[in-house]
Amino acid sequence: MEQYIEFIGNHPILFLALMIISGFLTWSLLGNSAKGAKPVNPNEATLLINHDDAVVLDVREEGEYGSGHIIDSLHIPLGQLASKISQLTAHQSRPIIAVCASGQRSAQACGILKQNGFEQLYNLRGGLMAWQNNGLPLTKGRKDKPNLNKKNRQKTKEDSETPSTDTQPS
Repeated sequence: MEQYIEFIGNHPILFLALMIISGFLTWSLLGNSAKGAKPVNPNEATLLINHDDAVVLDVREEGEYGSGHIIDSLHIPLGQLASKISQLTAHQSRPIIAVCASGQRSAQACGILKQNGFEQLYNLRGGLMAWQNNGLPLTKGRKDKPNLNKKNRQKTKEDSETPSTDTQPS
């Protein structure tokens, strides 16, 4: 114990840096649960999407979203979320997975959603970086109206498998 005290006395800047870093790590680990969101990894998020019909909310900026996003995700940038919360009220009873590049902005989004009465909130731990590192698919470009419910996703798949009945003029 005396060695620790001596070390702290001889290296106060190193000790202060250790305390600051420890504080940031604790804040980062506990931040999601304090905001009312459960952190999920990409595999858990996939299960929520496939089995619980979760809505994926991408809170990145327009350019980030256009360069690649999770299929059928709803895009509302974090800065606009409070003013566009009405777009999510139809999905209030469903799980919502907030996504950003690394997981920090999506944690803030979960806090906003919690304040507006949303209960089933999940934050993708590691964001899209973790999603990509797990080899999960992204799509590029902008989709006007994402299919946000299971029935629409299944219908779209069936429609694409139905042969075309269009005839070409001879």
